Amino acid sequence: MFPLADHGGLFEPLLILVTALIIDAVLGDPPWLWRRVPHPVALLGKLIDFLDRKLNRPNRPGYDRRVRGALVAAGLTLGAVGLGWAVSEFRRASPFGALLELALTWALIAQRSLYDHVRTVATALEKGGLPAGRRAVSMIVGRDPDSLDEAGVARAAIESCAENFSDAVVAPVFWFVLFGLPGLMAYKTVNTLDSMIGHRSEQYLEFGMVSARLDDAMNLIPARFAGLLIALASAFVPGGNPLRGWRVMLRDHGHHRSPNSGWPESAMAGSLGLALGGPRRYPGYVADEKWLGEGGRQKAELADIHAALYVMAVACLLNGGAVLLAILVG
Repeated sequence: MFPLADHGGLFEPLLILVTALIIDAVLGDPPWLWRRVPHPVALLGKLIDFLDRKLNRPNRPGYDRRVRGALVAAGLTLGAVGLGWAVSEFRRASPFGALLELALTWALIAQRSLYDHVRTVATALEKGGLPAGRRAVSMIVGRDPDSLDEAGVARAAIESCAENFSDAVVAPVFWFVLFGLPGLMAYKTVNTLDSMIGHRSEQYLEFGMVSARLDDAMNLIPARFAGLLIALASAFVPGGNPLRGWRVMLRDHGHHRSPNSGWPESAMAGSLGLALGGPRRYPGYVADEKWLGEGGRQKAELADIHAALYVMAVACLLNGGAVLLAILVG
């Protein structure tokens, strides 16, 4: 049953979602809580790691590893749907179920966490210079931090801000609006699988192929909506240009190696007048890619990280406003 048709007063799913968005914006992921209670994504990560070690052994042929990876992706995703459905049924039967659904929804959306991680990079650059900025940005991107100058650190932080706004905020909300907690839990499972085993390395090319394709499919619409929200949000940022963001997004989204990440990143590039992406060095290889926002400034600065954070904060408000509109329409 879609949440729009699931009326339950104060326990109506979309009201739970709005409440979770507000709590997450205020509290984020409190360390004191997750030191005492295991985070759902951390538990999922441990399970994926266990299955990876057991099923993805290098001596197995590629076809066998692909089938095993497909079974892992299907099994964990269906299990997440089943668990989400069980919690939703519990919510219909008891106020304690509503609290459990609220807690899970809050835990699986990462507005404040994303904001704090990107702001940490800006603070490190400002107070500790390039070495501190490199250390901070290495916590949120996979590229070789030693290859980055200050502009490279700033670009990496801004790109992470845009891409993860789509993955960690817009997409979870999108799937919750469509299918409630089961949809949100399915998406987070697929996204976590992709982040852990969906790489194009020799180790995961076969085992993680289905996970990577599922993640691409589930982000198809959210990534484009995230780009639109970023462009709209830039209208409220000094120096932001939503029309340029829209034009650059439509022109340059295909320059990214991901079929989805190019949408929010190119929207951010155009909106702030920056050139993002381009050639990047990762441990063991160089990604020689085109620029997003070609013609914009390649020398991103500390102030640009703060501007991107401002855009993301406004975009989060617009995303929450879209949920409120869905409640009114529904």
